Amino acid sequence: MSDSSPEGTGHHAHVVVHPVHTEPMAGAYRPVTVLGRHVGKAYTLADVAEFCRLAGLEELDLESASMVEWQGGGPDVWA
Repeated sequence: MSDSSPEGTGHHAHVVVHPVHTEPMAGAYRPVTVLGRHVGKAYTLADVAEFCRLAGLEELDLESASMVEWQGGGPDVWA
């Protein structure tokens, strides 16, 4: 199996950063799933990096489409 699986062939990113949610007290955040498990709310890109580090994925390229699925906008969308 190759790391360059085309989209739609069953390949899943290790990290999924979901669309922005907003809570009155907490503000805007993006839920994050790592290896199929919800790990928390990211308020910045640094939060996503920390979730990855805690999951043992510290060398992960956050801009790699094969590793991170950015839903509802890329790593620059937080509001």
